[in-house]
Amino acid sequence: MMAAAVAGQAGRRVLLVDHADAPGKKILISGGGRCNFTNIHTAPDRYLSANPHFARSALSRYTPADFIELVDSYGIAWHEKTLGQLFCDGSAKQIVAMLLDQCEQGGVELSLGRAASEIGHADGLFSVGLGNRTVSAPKLVIATGGPSIPKMGATGFAYDVARRFGLKVIEPRPALVPLTLGGDDVLFRDLSGVATEVVATAGQGRFREAALFTHRGLSGPAILQVSSYWRSGEAVTIDFLPDRDAGWLLAEKRARPRATLRSALGQALPDRLAETLAERLALSGNLADLPDKALAAAEAQLAGWTFHPNGTEGFAKAEVTIGGVATDVLSQKTMEAKAVPGLHFIGEAVDVTGWLGGYNFQWAWASAVACGEAL
Repeated sequence: MMAAAVAGQAGRRVLLVDHADAPGKKILISGGGRCNFTNIHTAPDRYLSANPHFARSALSRYTPADFIELVDSYGIAWHEKTLGQLFCDGSAKQIVAMLLDQCEQGGVELSLGRAASEIGHADGLFSVGLGNRTVSAPKLVIATGGPSIPKMGATGFAYDVARRFGLKVIEPRPALVPLTLGGDDVLFRDLSGVATEVVATAGQGRFREAALFTHRGLSGPAILQVSSYWRSGEAVTIDFLPDRDAGWLLAEKRARPRATLRSALGQALPDRLAETLAERLALSGNLADLPDKALAAAEAQLAGWTFHPNGTEGFAKAEVTIGGVATDVLSQKTMEAKAVPGLHFIGEAVDVTGWLGGYNFQWAWASAVACGEAL
């Protein structure tokens, strides 16, 4: 919708095709129905890609301030929730309505409820089968996202088109997704519903936000963030007490010698979590009766508790897809395939994946504008 509106308002004749019966279905469910439409801290280093510099051009030319200006012009009330995340005060329906109005201003024609098929290319024109008719145009923009949340109609259509034209696709996998636990970590599934603020680390990702234990494993913002950096077979490390300085447990022993490890943990953590961690550390009795060396080891484990996820909850629960159409086959200025003039890929279909919290929407808007202006 964003790319179509920009191109339409620039005088292009645009047909917007969506196999769903209504546009913007993923927008409608985003942010708990309030659409986390951008993040004011957007920067290229908050995106994962085989080429970390690819997103820089589009993001610099269409910023969060630009989208906020558009939102404000429609009188849509919004608020900053946390960490620069902006949400509608009302409903995500307002964002969809705004984008549709922008399309209408550009004279964009909509084709809904019919899947695109039989994509061809000859004599400088792309052809697309739509039910019982075929349409053609010199430019084709693929803005179909990735396969995350298939119940909303998401598919790998963009990758099929890319491969159809000989373009490289980086292995798609679920991102911003809960992790599942097995083996020795199964015990923690009994903590389903317990949440606490942690620092979670996986690969090059390190985030301080809430972690949530679920009946299948780990979730919550901190876990969703590091899931984008996690690869199968690797560990996830959690600091359960990020506000405690080194030596805090020994200091607790001096100040409250009759306290137990369980009660010491209970001062900073939810009761069920404190109890489980104390049981796993297996240090019973009063702190005064425990060796300093054992307490120091417990403190170190609490600051770097290692989990070994056995997988993720997959595309069904993933907020976005990491990977996609390779950036080295696209122009970072226009999102056009270098080897196939007139073919463009934007948004989540491309190998650019943002952090949790509005970053992926901002990439969608920015890549759409970069493409729309170039058509």
